Amino acid sequence: MKLMAFGLGYSAKAALRRLAPTEVIGTTRSAAKAAALASLADMHLFDGSRETAEALRPALSGVTHVLVSIAPSEGPDGGDRVLPVLAEALAGEKSLASIAYLSTVGVYGNHDGAWVDETSDCRPKSARSVARVKAENEWLAFGARIGVSVAVLRLSGIYGPGRNAFVNLAEGSARRLVKPGQVFNRIHVEDISAAVEGAFARNASGLFNITDDEPAPPQDVVAYAAELMGVAPPPEQDFETAELSPMARSFYGENKRVANGRSRSALGLTYAYPNYRSAFSRMWAENSWR
Repeated sequence: MKLMAFGLGYSAKAALRRLAPTEVIGTTRSAAKAAALASLADMHLFDGSRETAEALRPALSGVTHVLVSIAPSEGPDGGDRVLPVLAEALAGEKSLASIAYLSTVGVYGNHDGAWVDETSDCRPKSARSVARVKAENEWLAFGARIGVSVAVLRLSGIYGPGRNAFVNLAEGSARRLVKPGQVFNRIHVEDISAAVEGAFARNASGLFNITDDEPAPPQDVVAYAAELMGVAPPPEQDFETAELSPMARSFYGENKRVANGRSRSALGLTYAYPNYRSAFSRMWAENSWR
């Protein structure tokens, strides 16, 4: 496997560790990050510009798998950042077998707490989610045009080592915001890596929700982590009066329960972290949360 990882961030690095490809090309926008990741991949700078795309073209030779983990550009002309400048280069690689695009369950928008699956309407309100829907469609159309499978993996709230409620409690940044009826799904980064592996192994195409089994109120997750740590949880705060950034507040404007049945049946996934209680108990017992 020669893997091209557009955006070698938190989730893509987990996938890289699981896949153990024979060759890896990675991108980032920062020279400092490229240097820090040099031991994991042959790193290149890429920001969606034609200049960085041209410099990247030679590295694409012989690529077999592509993992896209770059947020799309927003606005009227927004959408995916890779395809406008590298679609033809990728289409010319006859070795290319499979593409996985990491998206978000944010594309569903608000469903007032109802269950959604891959057949549900997308009702994106935020600019970032509107751009995600456009980017998803662009990648699916690209795959159909060149005859290569494209799996769009819609991820719920990502957590894992170094990024979880334990860390927030230890750093004093944890909050227990309460909005009646609000729930969120979550996904451990290792389950994301398993989904990428399954998509590549099965040459899967289409939409797949990658999410845990149990949407839950966010304040309950913080309280459970605090109980495991043996510390007092932060006091509950009323969402309506809490001081929040516009982005943080926008997340609470979307309420839904996300089903994962298709990922189990079509990708063969068995979730290692199926709900927040089993996940946090395991991370605490294994000391894998740091």
